[in-house]
Amino acid sequence: MTPVQKLAGLLVLMLVLMAGTAGVTWQVQDWRMGKKLSEQAGLHQKDLTRISMAAAAQARADQSKRLATEQQLAIQDQQHIRELSDAQRTQAALRDRLATADVRLSVLVDAADTVSGCDVLTAAGAASVVHAARRAQLDPAHAQRIVAITDGGDQGLIALRACQAYVRAISH
Repeated sequence: MTPVQKLAGLLVLMLVLMAGTAGVTWQVQDWRMGKKLSEQAGLHQKDLTRISMAAAAQARADQSKRLATEQQLAIQDQQHIRELSDAQRTQAALRDRLATADVRLSVLVDAADTVSGCDVLTAAGAASVVHAARRAQLDPAHAQRIVAITDGGDQGLIALRACQAYVRAISH
């Protein structure tokens, strides 16, 4: 073999060794990168699991809050209905007592008012409860209208309290 052939053979051998080394290097890099990608995928999966668990816990907490609020609103609604029916029952009893003349509505009359021409006695009778005050009895029809007005006012106040309780319950 000639020196040129030996040199060419040596060059070919070096190229083969370099190509083999490059292939081995690529293979090692592939293993290392595969391992890193695998670790990152595992960490990513753990992060996703933690995020999912936190979201599920938040959803459970929100659902518990919502159920508690719904129960509180149901209790308040029952209380509102009970108050409303009690007020209606009381007003109905008062209207019945006014209709049967079991009870009568009267108003205080100003004793110093001489212009009105009201000729109500100033002396209290034997059966009177109020002493030294002039009173005038209201017509039963007027008394019924007054009771109806106060009934509407009572219902309005009960409804207002129910609305306020509802707003307080849902704002917390």
